[in-house]
Amino acid sequence: MKILVCISKTPDTTAKIAFTDNNTKFATDGVQWILNPYDEWYALVRAIELKEADPATSIHLITVGSADVEPIIRKALALGGDEAIRVNADSHDSYYIASQIAAVAKEGNYDLIFTGKETIDYNGSSIGGMVAELLDLPYVSLATKFNLEGNNAIIDREIEGGEETNKVTLPVIVSCQKGMAEQRIPNMKGIMGARTKPLKVVDPIATEPLTSVASFDLPPAKAGVKLISADNPEELVKLLHEEAKAF
Repeated sequence: MKILVCISKTPDTTAKIAFTDNNTKFATDGVQWILNPYDEWYALVRAIELKEADPATSIHLITVGSADVEPIIRKALALGGDEAIRVNADSHDSYYIASQIAAVAKEGNYDLIFTGKETIDYNGSSIGGMVAELLDLPYVSLATKFNLEGNNAIIDREIEGGEETNKVTLPVIVSCQKGMAEQRIPNMKGIMGARTKPLKVVDPIATEPLTSVASFDLPPAKAGVKLISADNPEELVKLLHEEAKAF
């Protein structure tokens, strides 16, 4: 079985958020970049578990980005990917990124494509669905459990108010979230081996982005805390109603 895992780099959650160029670009100076947690902890690790159950399985990684993303790719290879593909383009447009992934996936003839639920920077949660549409393949989102029964995948996913179980014939595209797998840390053998694993760089296909950034805005500063005496519950109720709009 061939598995393609989509990965991306994101700012560390402790990074200071600032913008440049009239608030149209994210300020990257001094930012620590990490492998997107949803891609790493759930999509990639579940793929590794499937390979451990069937050693004939191969895991390919794909990302769309410039050369500065390669340390992130090497970390993913250290965790357990077999080889990686970097589409040499820098874009934050979801359709553009999905088109590049779909073009590579079509050539690779994969049985299974995993994505993280979303990236922790843009939280778009759109890549998996777009790739599925471009490849005309079934898509299951927000998966919390994934198992194989022959050529069929049994997938549990969250829905409004509960869970549902889906059965679908491979190939399929799945976006993964908490519950799919448990986080792993690369060991020394994996780190050393990642240095020599294949990392192929390909040119992007011609695709017009559908979106562009008009501006970024930081959330409003939080107001100060108001302390209300326990002897004055009426004032607390008034503030909750008029200022906090709690009811």
